Amino acid sequence: MKGILLIDKPDGWTSFDVVNYVRKMVARIDGKKPRNVKCGHSGTLDPAATGLLVLAVGREYTRQMPTMIKHDKTYEVELTLGYTSTTGDREGELTLVSDVDPMGNDVARAIESFVGESMQLPPKFSALKINGKRAYELAREGKEVVLQPRKITIHSIEDLMYNYPKVTFTASVGSGTYIRSLAEDIGTKLGTGAYMSNLRRTVVGDMSIAKAIEVSELTDEILHKTLVD
Repeated sequence: MKGILLIDKPDGWTSFDVVNYVRKMVARIDGKKPRNVKCGHSGTLDPAATGLLVLAVGREYTRQMPTMIKHDKTYEVELTLGYTSTTGDREGELTLVSDVDPMGNDVARAIESFVGESMQLPPKFSALKINGKRAYELAREGKEVVLQPRKITIHSIEDLMYNYPKVTFTASVGSGTYIRSLAEDIGTKLGTGAYMSNLRRTVVGDMSIAKAIEVSELTDEILHKTLVD
């Protein structure tokens, strides 16, 4: 079996959990050992995030992943103001920064100021490699993580809603943009602190969550219909 599979990743699963689950299903159907099934994804979603995960099955398709990773992406974002997080999201240790309730216009201006090109420092709890090791692995070991800012593009921020301390919006971004870093930068600009409290990816390139399959609904029949024998 080979092809592209769109999965709606559930909360609490790592991207690798999804890949491993699908690999085992395909291996069983094809009568192979899981290690002999090529399977990968086009961009990591954190365990606390949900939404569109594009999977490639088979060498012919996994070779396309480096190109797919560079696609633009769209996210539904929720921020919580007033705190910072050691990981940039709700999984980390929270620290109170401010209990000030900013004006809605100030929140909107701060967020909209990030539309366009800018330099962004990736979070230390990321999958970026430093001397061959993932940044999050070094961070978890308590080691120093030194990352360099890089140019990112935020194409648009829409559907902004604010009800202190929650802020929600839809962001269309270029490859390499970290929403956790965006959340922290927004909190810094407002002077309140902020962390990403919820994240859902809805679009990767021209692929939409509307056509994705939930892991709990994945069956042999669906795989046969979606992937090529």
